[in-house]
Amino acid sequence: MEPSAFSFHLPDWVDQFLAVQGTHFPTPAQQMALVVALAERNVEEGTGGPFAAGVFELDGGRLVAPGINLVHREQCAVLHAEVVAVMLAQRRVGHYDLSAPGLAAHGLVTSTEPCTLCQGATLWSGVRSLTCGARDSDARAIGFDEGPKAADWAEALAGRGIRVTRDVCREEAVAVLQRYRDEGGLIYNARREPAD
Repeated sequence: MEPSAFSFHLPDWVDQFLAVQGTHFPTPAQQMALVVALAERNVEEGTGGPFAAGVFELDGGRLVAPGINLVHREQCAVLHAEVVAVMLAQRRVGHYDLSAPGLAAHGLVTSTEPCTLCQGATLWSGVRSLTCGARDSDARAIGFDEGPKAADWAEALAGRGIRVTRDVCREEAVAVLQRYRDEGGLIYNARREPAD
């Protein structure tokens, strides 16, 4: 029987990459530039899909935790970039709720709008803001299945106290998606026909 413990590890290049980048990214555009660069590097290194995310403190823009897509590398369908970033951030602050009393306010920055899974993770994470690069439709255009999201998903998050900002560095984020497709990247969990 396999052990019941589960762990995952970011590739070594992530720490090396972040050591050069610094720790504070005061503006949403600077935060997104970092996240898009992480997504691009993930593609270059062949360590995952074309998605990255980061949890940042809203006051000052300190990076709390990066996240890259690890689905194929770790053989785990839930290790999307947003989920990885949230899990690591919660471990680093020592609480499952990133808006718990005594903690700084946190925001999630993601290279592509969240899929259905990541929308749920965002909702329960405790982040107070969500900043997105590429659109859901951009990910769908290269073949990824983003799940059955409601058209008003951003308004639904806003109604729960999570401010949503879209299209930050969208062109750069879309370029990473297209590069991944053009280089033959694995489009896992692509749309499937219903079983008979």
